Amino acid sequence: MNKDTHHIPQAPRTAVARPRSIERIVAGVSTSDGDGVKLTRVLHQTLQQRLDPFLMLDAFGSDNPGDYIGGFPNHPHRGFETVTYMIAGRMRHRDSAGHEGLLQNGGVQWMTAGRGLVHSELPEQEQGLMEGFQLWLNLPAHDKMREPWYRDIQSAEIPEYTQEGGVHVRVIAGSSNGVQGAMQRERTEPLYLDITLAPGAEFTQALPAEHNALVYVFRESIYVGSSEVPTKRMAILANEPASDGVQLRAPRTNHSPARLLLIAGRPLREPIAQYGPFVMNTREQVVQAVNDFQNGKLG
Repeated sequence: MNKDTHHIPQAPRTAVARPRSIERIVAGVSTSDGDGVKLTRVLHQTLQQRLDPFLMLDAFGSDNPGDYIGGFPNHPHRGFETVTYMIAGRMRHRDSAGHEGLLQNGGVQWMTAGRGLVHSELPEQEQGLMEGFQLWLNLPAHDKMREPWYRDIQSAEIPEYTQEGGVHVRVIAGSSNGVQGAMQRERTEPLYLDITLAPGAEFTQALPAEHNALVYVFRESIYVGSSEVPTKRMAILANEPASDGVQLRAPRTNHSPARLLLIAGRPLREPIAQYGPFVMNTREQVVQAVNDFQNGKLG
């Protein structure tokens, strides 16, 4: 957050009468990807149907260059969208469709792989902190072979608002308390919020009951209703038919502001067939994607 808070508008609070509870709390799995980049896989393959339309959520954060310096050299994708949110650091994107951009502090890279491309994400720093998230958002069957698309969203382009009591929200996608986000998607209707709560602060967000939703806490801890979510944990929110939103609160005992992602979306309810960086609806489509990549047809 690099804007002058005096120029960030205030937004009204949404009344939530029947807030969701927590279904379960998930600890991510430590792994590495790309050229040895260390990360935590928070949303993994076994949770894809439960958190449809989201396929994966990775969290990365280190001030040790050895944990990230290799970056993510050329690799393919087909059939979904990647949303990379950089909290701190600098990473250069290049792809076979001719797109290039620099992802840096507070910015977002939104890439629609569609029918397929090859891209790289390489650090443009040799020291300091690199921290952020990559979310994979599925595409509906009729869009999986669409033209690839890419947008760099600089930090200043992400709408933000505050509320009394120490609430600060960045609206990456969807809509929150009357503030439209930087991105909208008609079919999956993703909501992607970066929320900061001062100790004791409360926040509410309306959510359609049928949408799948998660909270990932990456600073301090928060409460969802009466249940605490510790730092570095994901809470899957229950799909309760009568629910109308979520209610979050930071404990007064926190030593500093809590910070979390609230992510929700409309499920596609379509078959998911995945092999590494290819996510389609059938095994045959995945085999075709692998063959196309091997034959140089992904750019």
